[in-house]
Amino acid sequence: MGDTDGHPDAAQRAHAETAPPSDPEASRPGGFFSRVIEALSPGEDAEQPPRQEQTDAPPPTHGMINLRRMRVEDVMLPKADITAVSVGAPLQEVVAVFKESGLTRLPVFEGTLDTPVGLLHLKDLALHHGFNGSAHDFDLRAMLRPLVFVPPSMTIGVLLTKMQAERRHMALVIDEYGGVDGLVTIEDLIEQVIGEIEDEHDVDEGQYWTEEKPGNYLALAKTPLRDFEAEIGRSLTDHDEVDEEEIDTLGGLVFMLSGHVPARGEVVVHPDGPEFEVIDADPRRIKRLRVRATPRSS
Repeated sequence: MGDTDGHPDAAQRAHAETAPPSDPEASRPGGFFSRVIEALSPGEDAEQPPRQEQTDAPPPTHGMINLRRMRVEDVMLPKADITAVSVGAPLQEVVAVFKESGLTRLPVFEGTLDTPVGLLHLKDLALHHGFNGSAHDFDLRAMLRPLVFVPPSMTIGVLLTKMQAERRHMALVIDEYGGVDGLVTIEDLIEQVIGEIEDEHDVDEGQYWTEEKPGNYLALAKTPLRDFEAEIGRSLTDHDEVDEEEIDTLGGLVFMLSGHVPARGEVVVHPDGPEFEVIDADPRRIKRLRVRATPRSS
């Protein structure tokens, strides 16, 4: 027998010396942002190059590696697609912009968008004036919150940490001349790590569309075109302007009809009548659509 026979303490010490270390993730305190900050901080073995693994799998589209790899300019909404209001806009105009865009935060500018003065939150507007309140004593400037300004070259991990520390949900991207180059939200950044975040307006998981009312649908851009045509009982590709051999999805159809990636809020009209309103999109692709499928004329 070895030296540990009859000595439990010695046996336990021997086991502790040979047992593998516990998983650091299991005992690590803090939540998502704590892990983000740790991912951005070099550890003891930061100087050691990562092991190269041979794999045929494509690189992931999201994950913690994006915190260091991606920059703000990779995920920002271009200036041309920013929805904003003038600091001198009346209450009715501001409410209309909130309704049409479906946004809860709007940049506010003076003169042009290159002169931003702050951020307007829908909650502040509702608390001061109500959703159908009076325009009496309406002072947009008094409700403004401060904006965060960042360069396009900043990594998204640094910006995510900055926004979390300052409790900000939106930042304007400023170019080298001091003008506005784009806009980014904290949701845009987090999606690069954990994947797309769906909200209460998104289509239920496993469904491509939902019928809001007869003839009106909220649909994902990846909806198979043939399935949707069967749902509405009509063809969307039986037209000279549409080449059915090149498209398979609703998003592809809308892209072909418009000739570009339409921005959020843009309405694309089909030659035969149906309308496609872009509910959600980024500079690279369409995500969700509202389809108004008008009935066939008799």
